[in-house]
Amino acid sequence: MTIRTSRRAFVGAALPAALASRAQGANDRIRLGVIGTGSRGVFLLGELQKCQDYNIAVNAVCDVWRPNRERAARIAQETWGAAPRETTDYRDLLSWEDVDAVLISTPDFTHSRILKEAVEAGKDVYCEKPMGVDFNEAKAAYLAVKRSRQVVQIGTQRRSDGQFVAAAGKVQSGILGKVTRVETAVNFYEPRWRRDYSGVTGADVDWDRFRFGGRRVPFDPRRLRQWQLYRDYTNGIPGLWMSHFIDLIPWFLGDPYPASATANGGVYLWKDGRETYDVFHALLDYPQGVLVGFAMSLTNTGGNRNHWYGTRGTLDMDKFEITGAGGDPEDHIEGTVQMEAESVNSHMANFLECVRSRRQPRADVQAGFSHSAAGCMCAMARDSGRRVRFDADRLEVV
Repeated sequence: MTIRTSRRAFVGAALPAALASRAQGANDRIRLGVIGTGSRGVFLLGELQKCQDYNIAVNAVCDVWRPNRERAARIAQETWGAAPRETTDYRDLLSWEDVDAVLISTPDFTHSRILKEAVEAGKDVYCEKPMGVDFNEAKAAYLAVKRSRQVVQIGTQRRSDGQFVAAAGKVQSGILGKVTRVETAVNFYEPRWRRDYSGVTGADVDWDRFRFGGRRVPFDPRRLRQWQLYRDYTNGIPGLWMSHFIDLIPWFLGDPYPASATANGGVYLWKDGRETYDVFHALLDYPQGVLVGFAMSLTNTGGNRNHWYGTRGTLDMDKFEITGAGGDPEDHIEGTVQMEAESVNSHMANFLECVRSRRQPRADVQAGFSHSAAGCMCAMARDSGRRVRFDADRLEVV
């Protein structure tokens, strides 16, 4: 595919992507590899099945656990008519010249390194969020993408949600005046991320590939299936959940990185051996003068909240409405502004369009690095008990 880039860019610019794809034959098919074929990988396969007009085919799958890998291979064969190549090592897949682009849906701690190696191998990439949970690895991936000519879409899918797109436009229009505070809370009562692992055997798992060069621990099926509970594999709530919400700050307000972050939390209820917290609270101070609070618990269903407070009124992101509540008595919003969803195509369709046109997708690598930096800062602050600051000029946590 890389040798056809100029032709693809010409066709993509001349026609809508779906029409352009119909004008191209099998020799210009986008050939895709899926790295990580668990529940999220299967979801992405479903998204690809909805994008058949883009002249695509999945011809490679990678997963360290045989049942996941074989399930994905069956889906690919049934959908595109040919059995994909299979491997447990993502490096094999990246070396295959007949793979043009890859989808990364592996555990969080692998995203940055696979993304970096994928663009260095000349692949376009759809990478699930968070883009990174280790700051240095996230930065290395960000810089590698910037050096490359590859198209990268990060899986913060709200950027392709019509209601969020409408809300972004309203905030960017200045309707709220100066936004000074954003308050977000997410609440569940459940031991989230516990999945059954009773049927997992060592013979079906490439355990060394799962460890990804990390700490040597004996084979443990629970770690494979419930990796979200272990600090070896994720920074917990900042990456698993906060990334969706903190992504809205650079998107809506154009402020890419927090100036500083503080955080606290712990395992307060689900004492089941988990290492990642079930209660978490972070405060992030952004350079434009916006204080962002994010709280999440797995211990109470007290309701969710996502409010944006401006000098002219308040945005309620759960109701998708803006009112003059709390605004300047002499300059506030009159009545209620209800946001209607804009018409946008799916996050996956946007990625495939951009593979053909070579344009930047909606959630580019800058979006990914912005939410990763914020998440890593909050995790560092929580672990150290200290305020963590960011040097935006040097792209360094200090």
